[in-house]
Amino acid sequence: MGGDFGPEPIVKGCVEALKAKRFIPILVGKKEEILSLLPKGYKDKISIVEAADVIGMGDAATDALKRRESSIYKAVELVRNGEADGVVSAGHSGATMSLATLRIGRLKHVSRPALVTLMPSQAKQRTVMLDVGANVDCDPQNLVEFAVMGGFYARDVLGIQQPSIGLLANGEEDSKGNEVTKAAFKRLKGYEGFKGNVEGGDIFNGSCNVIVCDGFVGNLALKTAEGVASTISYFIKDYIRKSPVAITGALLMRKVFKLLKKEIDYAEIGGAPLIGIKGCAIVSHGKSNPKAVKNAIFQAIRYVDAGVNEHIEKRLGELAGKE
Repeated sequence: MGGDFGPEPIVKGCVEALKAKRFIPILVGKKEEILSLLPKGYKDKISIVEAADVIGMGDAATDALKRRESSIYKAVELVRNGEADGVVSAGHSGATMSLATLRIGRLKHVSRPALVTLMPSQAKQRTVMLDVGANVDCDPQNLVEFAVMGGFYARDVLGIQQPSIGLLANGEEDSKGNEVTKAAFKRLKGYEGFKGNVEGGDIFNGSCNVIVCDGFVGNLALKTAEGVASTISYFIKDYIRKSPVAITGALLMRKVFKLLKKEIDYAEIGGAPLIGIKGCAIVSHGKSNPKAVKNAIFQAIRYVDAGVNEHIEKRLGELAGKE
């Protein structure tokens, strides 16, 4: 209910997902409004949980715990109570993350969950980056946990058998970084798949499968990448519009432009998993269209089916036993 465009793209995306994959969807929100958006043939395939309250984008995330009649609170409770395997939300991201962390709870040995995104890369596989916004300030242990969690996400969900893990710093040399990353580097040295410090360009050149950073740096990098992609798209369209020769070339290059759009379109990914909680929570963009919602649902299903959480708990338990 709380996305920028209300329940319409959520309902449409859910229906599109049902056309492609078998799962049991539960839509949480104002029942009459949801029913009015559902096609006739799908009203018996979707469950609806009534929620009268909606947390808006302008509301404080700290209010979410008190507003138990809100759609996101009730959706998270379904996962907490084992009535749902995962929650997908295009509403208030802060409220979603807060409730998922506090109500569903953290995995054993995880001090803080992290938000994961998949960045476009020159390699055939996207680059896993975390954290991209859940934790503005981190300590070395947080970054170590992010490395473990990101590695298992890359292996279990993306199918990368031996993912390489890099620590984002201001240079590749071992001595680079701030005090937090330097301390994390020492703890990660020798860990399976850890290749050391990496730079910003490594996010996109395909040289590393998992990029680890705190949520402040990660969010800046993510928003910068989105801005660059948008600016490049603007320049391409502007040059094509001004040049008859470019228009002819663009018609010939239509397939290439279509593939480029697919690489940089957030709707292709759907949302960012909050990794490190006892369940699955996918945080989607407030501007999500039906395609983005559909892909966020698919991502939630893959996450649950892959058994990522069990593998993370086991590995972090092994590392804790060595200390």
